[in-house]
Amino acid sequence: MVKIALKIKATLQSIDEVKPSGQDFRWYLKFTCSSCGEKSEKWNYASLSESTPLQKRNAVTHFTSKCKLCSRENSMSILEDTVKSYKIEKEGEFQTIVVFDCRGFEPNDFSPRDGWIAKTENHGTTFTDVDLSEGEWSNYCVKTKQVVGIYEVEHKFERVK
Repeated sequence: MVKIALKIKATLQSIDEVKPSGQDFRWYLKFTCSSCGEKSEKWNYASLSESTPLQKRNAVTHFTSKCKLCSRENSMSILEDTVKSYKIEKEGEFQTIVVFDCRGFEPNDFSPRDGWIAKTENHGTTFTDVDLSEGEWSNYCVKTKQVVGIYEVEHKFERVK
């Protein structure tokens, strides 16, 4: 069991907080098999709302896959209590937004896609279903009468205890 933190950093314009939209949020990932090193070519997703019980342990998994090369059965669970927001207070720094419990493979790439929530500064509009597929997003907040945006989205993975 290896715990892997997904960290992101971004430039925020008049946005205080960016977070996943909840239980249905889909984490799109690519993986590397820990046994043989095979890297997945297609995007896979995991969601807290979709889980299966593990046969050998009293636990659940949010994504399972069999390696195409070595046929090893691999699984990953999203640690629900680790899902966090990216906040303006530490803008420009990598911040952990989720931790995955990986068994047999590790994520090697992340695609933010859609389903994010962005809260504007000064109690302005809360935008739901923000799409970060292009690595940026912008809109206009009628309440604060200004352009808001999320730009230069980057990510990295880091092993944690």
